[in-house]
Amino acid sequence: MNRLLMPSAALLWGLQIAFLSPSLALILTSLYGASMVEVGWVLAIYNASGFVASLVLPAWADRHLDYLRPMLGAGVLTALLVLLLATVTTLPLVTIALVVLGGPAGVGTSMMFAHLRHSGARASQVMNMRAVVSAAWVAGPPVATLIIGWYGPRAILVAIGAVALLNIATTMAMMSLRRRESLAADGAAAPVVHEDSVALGTTGIVLVTTAFVLLQATNATSMSFLAVYVPQTLGIDVLWAGIALGLAAGLEIPALMLIGRLTERFSSLGLIVTGCLAGIVYYAGVAVATGPVLLLVLQPLNAWCFAGIGGVGLTLFQQMISRPGLSTGLYMNTRRIGAILSGPLIALGGATLLGLRATFLACALLTVIGMVIILVAARRGTAVIRGSQEASVGPAQA
Repeated sequence: MNRLLMPSAALLWGLQIAFLSPSLALILTSLYGASMVEVGWVLAIYNASGFVASLVLPAWADRHLDYLRPMLGAGVLTALLVLLLATVTTLPLVTIALVVLGGPAGVGTSMMFAHLRHSGARASQVMNMRAVVSAAWVAGPPVATLIIGWYGPRAILVAIGAVALLNIATTMAMMSLRRRESLAADGAAAPVVHEDSVALGTTGIVLVTTAFVLLQATNATSMSFLAVYVPQTLGIDVLWAGIALGLAAGLEIPALMLIGRLTERFSSLGLIVTGCLAGIVYYAGVAVATGPVLLLVLQPLNAWCFAGIGGVGLTLFQQMISRPGLSTGLYMNTRRIGAILSGPLIALGGATLLGLRATFLACALLTVIGMVIILVAARRGTAVIRGSQEASVGPAQA
């Protein structure tokens, strides 16, 4: 049963986000008459609430060593949020609902990955679940678009609510299984010892976090900016942007599964460096592309870059920081901060003589900087390990 529960949970949590995130702006404009300025402010406040929740709730979960109850709470809050969005009629009330309910509800996925780590899952197993979430993201937005197109914006609220109820059910099943396992072990769960921990020290963790903010910014920029870049700079139909993004999304799943297997043989930091190298070539290639052929040829590099940042990055944070909730929450917040930084990166395209190509060149440069920081952190980690080994040698041994 457990073998089915975790993939089911990963798929459902991925679908919940994939239904809500792309549809929220449309829901605000069509159901509540929000202007684009109002949409921007509401989404900013909503994301700020999610940022705070992803710090507070994981801290509680780490103190209590319980990641399933926050998951259950996130499912319940999502169901309540959908109910309120379907009944309230004014934008201020919708904003309050998104802040009070939507922000905390967004921690469900990170709590799932924290639970995986706390349960003793290896990096490759976490990566497999990350691939399932990616599969949900491949299917989620097109399905959400079809639902809205056929039945209207309110119909997507029904779909999100249904997924939330399924999330509640799967989480309750996982809690029941956890209780049975605890009773079988006479109520004393053995502490999980992670043999794949990465010792970087506090400075190394700060360096890696900084690098990931930059890497997440470039990833968010390329994803959101391509639909504008393709028709305005390459001079081809925007359909090619959709084809390119769809191809990259389809390749992400095998890339995540492959790189997950490689984590058993190679270091996480080394694999992330390969993702950075792929990203540098991808961004530079898109910046000099003149047609659809090169754009499509480059997408495997885009997929590998995402696998390194979005997959191995998650497991690296769990390896660096022993508290599963804090580590996963910190990683998720690098995505949020990176998404904020993507705004200035996109604006750069309209402020230079190079035009929109400057944005992708800036992404390549920031990826180089992020890779260099990762390499510095790796060297520092080697020094930390060497220092701890030397400190453990007694005078007689020395």
